[in-house]
Amino acid sequence: MIYEGIDEIIRLCDRDSYEKVASRLATSDPWITLGMSFEDCMEALVGDTKEFYAAMVKGKTAGIIVIEMGGAFKGYVQILFVDEAYRGSGIGSQLLAFAQERVFEETTNLFLCVSDFNKNAYDFYLKAGFERVGVLRDYLVKGRSEILLRKSVGPLLTFRRSKV
Repeated sequence: MIYEGIDEIIRLCDRDSYEKVASRLATSDPWITLGMSFEDCMEALVGDTKEFYAAMVKGKTAGIIVIEMGGAFKGYVQILFVDEAYRGSGIGSQLLAFAQERVFEETTNLFLCVSDFNKNAYDFYLKAGFERVGVLRDYLVKGRSEILLRKSVGPLLTFRRSKV
């Protein structure tokens, strides 16, 4: 797939990259509103079943996406972040398309959560074809909800059976 405006999408696996991104997350919304510290953001980035990708534009990280590829919600977009300088340029849509392509290689569902106060992100995901499937009240912080969204290409068991 060709990504307009993105030079390449690379997988990051090093602590230095995690620290740089965690610093950026901890100083932007929705992470500020959720009260997430640098340490909280670091914890969210690291894990054996997580895949961390960066959209590179002219040698700079324009955006990142973290996909959880294990557990009950295999194919869960844990973090989608676009640097302020690149917002509105299509980087987020392209990272989401990249994640979709990656996830649908192994499973039929792409999941994510969006905070109830993050209306722009919620609208963005609906426009990208996600459906609201549930609300997790007081999930991350008291008084706030996370809205669970899903994009699917079919039932999970059908996918598994077709691979046998």
